[in-house]
Amino acid sequence: MFDTRELGRRPGALKRVSRSVVAPKGLGIEVIGVREGTTIELDLRLESVMEGVLVTGTARAPLTGECVRCLESLERELEVDFQEMYSYPDADDRSREADTGDDAEEEDMLFLEADLFDLEPVLRDAVVLALPLQPVCRDDCPGLCADCGARLADDPGHHHESADIRWAALQGLAETMRDGEKENAPRERGDDSQEK
Repeated sequence: MFDTRELGRRPGALKRVSRSVVAPKGLGIEVIGVREGTTIELDLRLESVMEGVLVTGTARAPLTGECVRCLESLERELEVDFQEMYSYPDADDRSREADTGDDAEEEDMLFLEADLFDLEPVLRDAVVLALPLQPVCRDDCPGLCADCGARLADDPGHHHESADIRWAALQGLAETMRDGEKENAPRERGDDSQEK
């Protein structure tokens, strides 16, 4: 929770805040995110306006995850900017008087509670939206071999002999015919002399 009492509801009043906070649980997506308990550095600018307090800030946090191509672990630094308006509790009354008619917009409004505001929902939205959906260890990561799962970056020449699946039945037939030819092949003369 952050305190806005020093602003005193004076439009134009400004306060800068720098703080380190502990990352909450679930700040990320399946393959990458901010690990719970790590430190997030916040630089905030709190500005009093007629309707409430406008919060503008930057968050810096370490990311951990894995490459979606080769599954190697990776670490990055995330820096994300955000801005959110926290309305005074009585601003809701004033907005009803104005009756904008947009109920969805009113539901999305955040309010100060006893001159305090909770930054976690805003921070969560900003961080998750800034995350790469498909993080890679490097832009040209070749990934894993589709046949055996070997990491292709470790063995660039890695490959398997593979036949076109459309020809697999014919390949099986050809192998059967070759095996039959070997069985029916005439024996060498050396073998005949041993039999006598």
